[in-house]
Amino acid sequence: MKAAQGITSRAHPLWLAYMLHRLSGLGLALFLPFHFWVLSMAMTDPARLDGFLRLTDTGLVKLVEFGLVFLLAVHLFGGLRLIAMEWLPWSAPQKTLAASVAALSFLIAALFFMKAI
Repeated sequence: MKAAQGITSRAHPLWLAYMLHRLSGLGLALFLPFHFWVLSMAMTDPARLDGFLRLTDTGLVKLVEFGLVFLLAVHLFGGLRLIAMEWLPWSAPQKTLAASVAALSFLIAALFFMKAI
């Protein structure tokens, strides 16, 4: 009986929002050292930075940027969801709110991607 409850609770939209928030945080944490390394090139090796920045004009990098903006938006809205859960009374529509946040995150990333192309 307990195992069946675990399966159904993991299909719950708020559990999925929880996992998406944790995974987006992990993805951003893995990206951050790389970002700092690239930024350090501005001070240590500007010519290498220029070469790297030319590489960022490729389609694959634009797609990765889309993913990064999506992770940022998901993590931001997931954090706001957590703050709201702690400070506000919740009711039944929280499933819809969690789904709306994921859709809004995707929309923000898609708009960034369309402008970046």
